[in-house]
Amino acid sequence: MCTMHYNGKTYNIDMLGFIKNFTEWDEDFAEGTAKDVKIENGLTERHWGVIKFIRDVFYENARCPSVYQACRMNGLRLRGFKELFPTGYLRGACKLAGITYRQSAVSTTWLGALPQETAPVQSEKIYRVDLFGFLIDPDEWDEHFCKHKANETKMFDEPTEKHWQVILHIRDCYKKNKVVPTVIETCEANGIDLEELERLFPDGYHRGAVKLAGLRVK
Repeated sequence: MCTMHYNGKTYNIDMLGFIKNFTEWDEDFAEGTAKDVKIENGLTERHWGVIKFIRDVFYENARCPSVYQACRMNGLRLRGFKELFPTGYLRGACKLAGITYRQSAVSTTWLGALPQETAPVQSEKIYRVDLFGFLIDPDEWDEHFCKHKANETKMFDEPTEKHWQVILHIRDCYKKNKVVPTVIETCEANGIDLEELERLFPDGYHRGAVKLAGLRVK
């Protein structure tokens, strides 16, 4: 088991530096992790506003808020968010808050009728997914997975050219770098802001675009 030590305290963390048990989180964990997420001069009031918002929403709704919610409620646009959390939402703000998409209420979903535009897939086709619906092996991804997952989550009926642009960009980046690009990197590379990303993927960046791309931040 990995550990992180700060201010005389020891925290159990995973291989990516996320705290194992969100109930063990305190402000010292955030302070001690700040430099790991490229915040060199300590956490400011603006950082704490986002961090505490994430934790408050989780404790109220048992679900990590989306990047859209966090930015909107803290008066942030993409540029301002990037200045505060250069490593992104999940690997920056959420890591400091001790909360990620993996901490959420588990519910079942119903797969409704597929849109006519979606090509049929063989009945024996099986996709291995984790508890949260993320594809376990990125190499098993195909366009059918993306379309069916979007329909299952009622995100949209049929992906547009812009949806595919973002999804394929995420997959291309992962193939080249073996790392899922941050929400900041994806927005900048595709010339969109957080508002447009929200219109495209209302479930969020990781629970929306990244999931449909067949990837996950482990």
